[in-house]
Amino acid sequence: MKKLKVDKVLLIVTIVLVIFGLLMVYSASNVVALYKYNDSFYFTKRQLVFAGIGIVLMILIINIDINKIYKYSALIFLIALLCLILVLIPGIGMIRGGARSWIGVGSVSFQPSEAMKIGIVLLLARYFSKYDKDLLKFKNFFFVLCIIGSVFGLIMLQPDFGTGLVLVLGSFLLLFMTGAPFKYFMMLIVIGIVGVVGLVISAPYRMERIFSFLDPWSDPLGSGFQAIQSLYALAPSGLFGLGFNKSIQKHFFLPEPQNDFIFAIVAEELGLLGAIFLLSLFFVLIYRMIKIGQSVSNLFMKYLSFGIGLTFFVQVFINIGVVIGLLPVTGITLPIISYGGTSLMMSLIMIGLVLNVSRYRGE
Repeated sequence: MKKLKVDKVLLIVTIVLVIFGLLMVYSASNVVALYKYNDSFYFTKRQLVFAGIGIVLMILIINIDINKIYKYSALIFLIALLCLILVLIPGIGMIRGGARSWIGVGSVSFQPSEAMKIGIVLLLARYFSKYDKDLLKFKNFFFVLCIIGSVFGLIMLQPDFGTGLVLVLGSFLLLFMTGAPFKYFMMLIVIGIVGVVGLVISAPYRMERIFSFLDPWSDPLGSGFQAIQSLYALAPSGLFGLGFNKSIQKHFFLPEPQNDFIFAIVAEELGLLGAIFLLSLFFVLIYRMIKIGQSVSNLFMKYLSFGIGLTFFVQVFINIGVVIGLLPVTGITLPIISYGGTSLMMSLIMIGLVLNVSRYRGE
């Protein structure tokens, strides 16, 4: 296979998103960082290091033979799966925010569920390319269902419903793009509804999130606090916003504004135009991933690009939906933009995989 140059549009959009993210992490976090660490650049410097490592990893991934990626895709999934198991072991897994989702020592930590976003897409792309037409058979569909269910189950033991939801929805959308029978998806919808209802009922804090989503002002200082403060950030933004680094809500009103709710700070400071600009960048990013998938004939590369594009789509959709009040709070970050080392590095690795695929366009 003759290699072409990487997709320039995808590469440029990625670089712009990384720069935009670094600027917004600084703007959203400097007040909290100065208060907690006496250094307004604390989070920004860490994110800059993560971005540098992520870009190096992205470049390395671009230059790896795609056949080697295919060869080791199952192994990568198994390593990610092992990490999901290890994180549940006391003494290895670290508890943050009520969830045992991290492996690490001191200030250096790693979130295995983020790595699983790569692992499961690689495994499914390999499986779908190998059994393409045989996916019509129920036994093959059931195997995929078991894989997705097992991963979701391990993530829920942490618990991390938001990341689990991204993995499940992204995987199911990829399965839909393989042309699997519609009756299978009706079955998935029924199983999904029953499963979500069961998970919500089984955990009181999830019930609180549902109630606060329906009426956040019923508990404005408790479960509805984040949602209300996010809406307060959006309300005065107007067309041009309050101006970069002039957010009011980041002054200890919106909790950890550099994380899940960073889009609220983007809208508050940069207004409707800034929000549209950011959403346009994500649209181009995801659109190019899908187009790259359509441009290759190799099924593994096709499903790999589709799977990564759909994973980004689901995560962006859920995050923005939560910030603007369309969805309950899930704890999902905005890829590349929100503060978080593992998330940023894994996002850049995934983009590196698609850029690698883009070198085989037309084949």
